[in-house]
Amino acid sequence: MNLNNLESVIGLEVHIQVNTASKAFAPEAASFTSTPNEHISPVSLALPGTLPVMNKKHIEKAVRLGLALGCKINPRNYFDRKNYFYADLPKGYQITQDGDPICLGGSLTLSGNRKINIHHIHMEEDAGKSIHDIDPLNTLLDYNRAGVPLLELVTQPDLKNGEEVEEFVNTLRRLVRYIDVSDGIMQEGSLRCDVNLSLRERGSTELNTRCEIKNINSASNAKKAVEQEIKRQLSILKKGGTIAQQTLDFNLKTQKLTVTREKEDAHDYRYFPEPDLSPIDLNEEYIEKVKQNMGRLPDDYFKMLTEEYKISEYEANILVESKELSDYTIKLIKSSELKIRTITNFIINKYLPEVKTGTDELESYPLNSDQIIGFLELIESEKITISSAYQNLLPALLKNPEKDPKKLIKDLDLIQDFDSNALKSIILDILEKNPELLKKYKNGRKNLFGFFMGEVMKASKGKSNPKEAKKVLGEILNKSDG
Repeated sequence: MNLNNLESVIGLEVHIQVNTASKAFAPEAASFTSTPNEHISPVSLALPGTLPVMNKKHIEKAVRLGLALGCKINPRNYFDRKNYFYADLPKGYQITQDGDPICLGGSLTLSGNRKINIHHIHMEEDAGKSIHDIDPLNTLLDYNRAGVPLLELVTQPDLKNGEEVEEFVNTLRRLVRYIDVSDGIMQEGSLRCDVNLSLRERGSTELNTRCEIKNINSASNAKKAVEQEIKRQLSILKKGGTIAQQTLDFNLKTQKLTVTREKEDAHDYRYFPEPDLSPIDLNEEYIEKVKQNMGRLPDDYFKMLTEEYKISEYEANILVESKELSDYTIKLIKSSELKIRTITNFIINKYLPEVKTGTDELESYPLNSDQIIGFLELIESEKITISSAYQNLLPALLKNPEKDPKKLIKDLDLIQDFDSNALKSIILDILEKNPELLKKYKNGRKNLFGFFMGEVMKASKGKSNPKEAKKVLGEILNKSDG
């Protein structure tokens, strides 16, 4: 193997927590962020005599994701038991799909029109949670998450590097939020990523021994983990070693990889058909009904913004980050006579920095379209200076989102003053207070014009029209210059 001509081969297994009200096969709430062991039942605890019942919404959301990714929807679905023993797995097995996953094929497109092929998507249930840092002697178990519905998306080994992995996770996360399959909050475990990585010589089609990095909880951490694993495998090969099939953990605190165990093969799980669940048949009418109720996808919004409204691809990518923001932007454009550029510039450069909280939660926008249009019209009509609008009016409007900006501008006394006599009086007073600077200006220091303008706007509390102030100041300085 030529170590100077190696490439990484990466496949992903992404676990997506489905946002259904109840668990996959049990009646209690699919919530695991509340009091430990609050949402449990005899079914999720696997007490003797209990039987699972399939959640219809779990199926619907799986079909929805499959359609969005161009997958073939399997008309007949079976479930299987994946057998392994962990303390946080009450039944001693996981109900999943092994032989007949609900979605087959499909792809997700990255930038540059690069398609990452999907192997399949299957339905399954989550395990509980083991807690190691509360009791010094014992591991505590929280079964709230046991039985929460999941979709596992498995890609083909088509990804090449950490940047592509990061983009794939972010793009998929945006998609599942758009189509209301999951909230996609990665730090809460709603979307988790396992990375399978191996190295091979460029041009080869052979797949070499792979290692798996488990349960990565952010797109940026997935990128870092991939980059570290490539370095780790290269280091082993350069020392003459061989790559062992292992499972690794990416430590969030140290940002380092550690080997946790030897990687299992599929036969180690002793899959067999789930005897307590009947096959599920999905006809074309049902699939078409799900498709009709999906709404627009991110690519649809992107095409509308760039082709119909002529917004740049860079700005469109920002505006389609969430369905809420896309709808919000389009509503503003359709309900206003303002220039599209005025609206997009405001949203991207002024509004989003004010309202984004820095969390991973779905965005909410406190100002409705009428308020934003009213705010921008005040600027366009020059009833308020741009600086005063963003420094004074916008913060006040965000604190009082129920108020009309045209009324608020009066309450705050921010309306521009066009009184030329008052403006001349302000300018003359400033020049009188700065005789030395005025002298320097007369002697050629024309860059002092900016200083005088700043003093005029400060003295008028931002209420003077900048264009008018600049004109009058120029006339007075040129007159005194003469």
